[in-house]
Amino acid sequence: MRKFNIRKVLDGLTAVSSSSSASSSSQQQQSGNRESDIPETLQSEHFQLCKTVRHGFPYQPSALAFDPVQKILAIGTQTGALRLFGRPGVECYCQHDSEAAVIQLQFLINEGALVSALADDTLHLWNLRQKRPAILHSLKFNRERQRSTQKQTEKEAGIRLDKWITFCHLPFQSKWLYVGTERGNIHIVNVESFTLSGYVIMWNKAIELSSKSHPGPVVHISDNPMDEGKLLIGYESGTVVLWDLKSKKADYRYTHDEAIHSVAWHHEGKQFICSHSDGTLTIWNIKSPAKPLQTITPHGKQLKDGKKPEPCKPILKVEYKTARAGEPFIILSGGLSYDTVGRRPCLTVMHGKSTAVLEMDYSVVDFLTLCETPYPNDFQEPYAVVVLLEKDLVVIDLAQNGYPIFENPYPLNIHESPVTCCEYFADCPVDLIPALYSVGARQKRQGYSKKEWPISGGNWGSVTQSYPEIIITGHADGSIKFWDASAITLQVLYKLKTAKVFEKSRSKDDRPNTDIVDEDPYAIQIISWCPESRMLCIAGVSAHVIIYRFSKQEVTTEVIPMLEVRLLYEINDIDSPDGEQAPPLPTPGTGSNPQSIAPQSHPSTSSSSSDGLRDNVPCLKIKSSPLKQSAGYHIELVIQLVWVSGEPPQQITSLAVNSAYGLVVFGNCNGIAMVDYLQKTVLLNLGTIELYGSNDPYRREPRSPRKSRQPSGAGLCDINEGTTVPEDRCKSPTSGSGSPNNSDDDDQKMNNFIEKVKTKGRKFSKMVANDIAKMSRKLSLPTELKPDLDVRDNSFSRSRSSSVTSIDKESREAISALHFCETFTRKADTSPSPCLWVGTTLGTVLVIVLNLPPGGEQRLSQPVIVSPSGTILRLKGAILRVAFLDTTGSLVPPAREPWREHNVSEDKDEKDKSKKRRPVSVSPSSSSQEISENQYAVICSEKQAKVISLPSQNCIHKQNITETSFVLRGDIVALSNSSCLACFCANGHIMTFSLPSLRPLLDVYYLPLTNMRIARTFCFTNNGQALYLVSPTEIQRITYSQETCENLQEMLGELFTPVETPEAPNRGFFKGLFGGGAQSLDREELFGESASGKASRSLAQHIPGPGGIEGVKGSASGVIGELARARIALDERGQKLGELDERTAAMLSSADSFSKHAHEMMMKYKDKKWYQF
Repeated sequence: MRKFNIRKVLDGLTAVSSSSSASSSSQQQQSGNRESDIPETLQSEHFQLCKTVRHGFPYQPSALAFDPVQKILAIGTQTGALRLFGRPGVECYCQHDSEAAVIQLQFLINEGALVSALADDTLHLWNLRQKRPAILHSLKFNRERQRSTQKQTEKEAGIRLDKWITFCHLPFQSKWLYVGTERGNIHIVNVESFTLSGYVIMWNKAIELSSKSHPGPVVHISDNPMDEGKLLIGYESGTVVLWDLKSKKADYRYTHDEAIHSVAWHHEGKQFICSHSDGTLTIWNIKSPAKPLQTITPHGKQLKDGKKPEPCKPILKVEYKTARAGEPFIILSGGLSYDTVGRRPCLTVMHGKSTAVLEMDYSVVDFLTLCETPYPNDFQEPYAVVVLLEKDLVVIDLAQNGYPIFENPYPLNIHESPVTCCEYFADCPVDLIPALYSVGARQKRQGYSKKEWPISGGNWGSVTQSYPEIIITGHADGSIKFWDASAITLQVLYKLKTAKVFEKSRSKDDRPNTDIVDEDPYAIQIISWCPESRMLCIAGVSAHVIIYRFSKQEVTTEVIPMLEVRLLYEINDIDSPDGEQAPPLPTPGTGSNPQSIAPQSHPSTSSSSSDGLRDNVPCLKIKSSPLKQSAGYHIELVIQLVWVSGEPPQQITSLAVNSAYGLVVFGNCNGIAMVDYLQKTVLLNLGTIELYGSNDPYRREPRSPRKSRQPSGAGLCDINEGTTVPEDRCKSPTSGSGSPNNSDDDDQKMNNFIEKVKTKGRKFSKMVANDIAKMSRKLSLPTELKPDLDVRDNSFSRSRSSSVTSIDKESREAISALHFCETFTRKADTSPSPCLWVGTTLGTVLVIVLNLPPGGEQRLSQPVIVSPSGTILRLKGAILRVAFLDTTGSLVPPAREPWREHNVSEDKDEKDKSKKRRPVSVSPSSSSQEISENQYAVICSEKQAKVISLPSQNCIHKQNITETSFVLRGDIVALSNSSCLACFCANGHIMTFSLPSLRPLLDVYYLPLTNMRIARTFCFTNNGQALYLVSPTEIQRITYSQETCENLQEMLGELFTPVETPEAPNRGFFKGLFGGGAQSLDREELFGESASGKASRSLAQHIPGPGGIEGVKGSASGVIGELARARIALDERGQKLGELDERTAAMLSSADSFSKHAHEMMMKYKDKKWYQF
């Protein structure tokens, strides 16, 4: 009953103070009627979740393949992913279900198919003739059972048994795939039916019979370019065998002391080259197995007296390519000398007598030489080398001197520096992408190859999305990249380096020991961007904020404008906290010029306070020399939080910028600061508890003060009598150096303004002191405030808070959401006004009113007045997002200033027009009497969402989003001429809710939170688009729009295009007459079932893939599609008949065995009498 009475008393106080008790109930009824009139066009059928495209470099690459006719590149990864690249803009991502590492990739050249070999002993056949490739067949190998003697032999030889498949080879225009194994055997697979042949090359038949040791795994298989009947097999131990497929025996065996890593043929088929573990290359004549024809140590030091060169690192791969005109190319990776400590990985190109060593930034995973012909028995004519590095893809031009690299058109450098944050903007202004591209084009490097990009296969999809999309990525080195993401493509537009504004320490000893983090002190944490005005604001990990303005001109900034803010609050020595005598309140810490930026209570900026603690020092040092800024984003203002009494500044948790107001606001776990970046002044500098005034719902008491500390800061409207305010309170930082603001008139205006604020604060405190004291007790009781509690204007009573010790850091209330808008700040408002909505981690939303001077010159001379509205709203969980809807349910965009070039002089009238804020439209149906419900505030927290009717502040809808988990990202987005709330939860669910009714529309389990990278980078945007960083190097884009999902098939590019296979090389008259040309082989005759029989069923299991008939149905049409489907159905029918035949044969064998045993028993007892049994 007592609680009920207090509620009644407080409701009465609220009604009296607001003078609106008579209209309160009518407004609530009106809000319900008005809410029901808002049409909600979005239904659950408008939503569908699916992945669209994946951008970036394949994470942890492991395999590489190239189709020389289709000109398509494939990359496999250690997580079972496949990335396929055609011409710029044609990319595809596929994933093996097992997520096992991809060992090797083999294209069926010009057939639109790809074979992948995985570390889990599986082979997969991919159909690339459809826009989304799918698996047609899979073959799962079972490890062979070993005899005890074989086990012992392999144990002695130290054979690894971690994988079964070690190497694959598919000859050009052949359907028989050679599969080498860990055990040294070679099996043959028919890629059409994906069945094993009965033909097997056993390791013990391939090597010398006298050899007692196992040759090791198969590391190479290839057929002789001039004789398909001869197969070259390389074993890891150093043995190479030339196997005759027809006679099923070894023609020649080549042995070497060093282990083999790779083998390559000369196109004439008379020589081959091997790379070894000691950094040597051996060239062999096929008919001289006794010793190599030549031994080369590319990077070995040639010693005198004919001694053997010193051993080098292993040569991991070698390729041997010939040209009609000129010497052959020998290209290799590895083989560097052991004494080259710190040397970067290299690719070596040996051409005739010249040797070029090309250093790489990362380790070489694999490389391929691109040649003019797919035929191995012709001059190869190499023109480029594709080098797959650990974190990059490089293509080298072999046809130009110096071997320049091609400019990579794919967005593979997302991870150039690790991505720390992402923002996604859909439906941007149409002139924005051309503007960013024009300034970014000047940043491109020079020295690339002048030829076109050689990977040019596939065709683009049809563009059905016409709206521009931009992705912004922030990186660990302080750089920011703008990407054109329109129509599911990605292209870098512009790169901004934020770190160039700071002095870089040459060594660790030079650092002033003020860094918050040891590594990456310039890393970007938060990005706030206004596409219309092109204003950019970033927050860095070292508690710094930089505001940028876009310009197409190049400028040189002599002095970088800066401010330093002390966002940590303490109080002076107080005899009694409850005493009647209020202590003098501290003054706000603002800057007057770049050299003197501390408040007046501190005589000068120093690195330590009176007790020896570091004080008033920023984490980073700004450059003092002039800064040349090219066209693009120019620095408007740098803001840094400083150390306070030995405590470092806390990292910034929330950030917002508004171009129409000329304001930027940011907050952390200590408090909030607002800066006027036009006048370069601090407008607000408060601790989080001080935002409540005396209305703190948690009744948090000030912590123990430190007696020796100086006062540090206060809000603009918290100034009482006796407060000393510096005269440069709202001056520009450049006012000390001849700024026009440094005049007696400005000082007089400033003093008058401060006196008005003091008077207003005193009158208000006397008027509502009793009411506030009673209401503060009420507000401390419930966990959730009622929205109809109206706290009166200017209720920022000074709360005494000290710096937070390490013991209670976890209990801090951080600023988690900031939103500038023009809306109703109080219940009694009849028109919207500029304000800032502040959300905290304890679920509180507070509203701060902004009183802006008129535009033009007055905006630069008159101060912005910041005052509290008294409005306090409560939700469960930390506040994530705030947005506003009009009476039609459409999103109300924040006020913004259209972009204009600031570095070009304009007429005064044009300046005045451009500086005026864009007005917020009011519904025409609302008259002056019926303006009570003009907007709806949508607030999303970690646990729930609420829709608050404004200005009555009634909660008309509430939705508990999750009980057992929490929301990681929530965005209010536009979709299909309406709006919705999109949420991503830590339990992996993606949900959408209608607005304003918060009706659930979509709830799909998509992606569990496996690491903080996903939580840090996941973001929604308009038109049903979203993205996140799926790996350290890749961005995954998804859509939750049904319309986009339906159009996705048309938007995707096609990998396979019909191309005629080049003609085979002409054998010539004499070669044809005397048989000197290439010898063909009827592999069907050798490997077919009729010749070699069937393979053991226990060796491998065939698994039909999901891309069978379904894939053909989705991609083919007409007679060709029908024929293809009939062929697949026939194959499946044949497979079933084959299985039936096998079962019948097994039954027949069992019957024969039974008949044999019965006959033996009959013969045994045939001549015996009955008494002899």
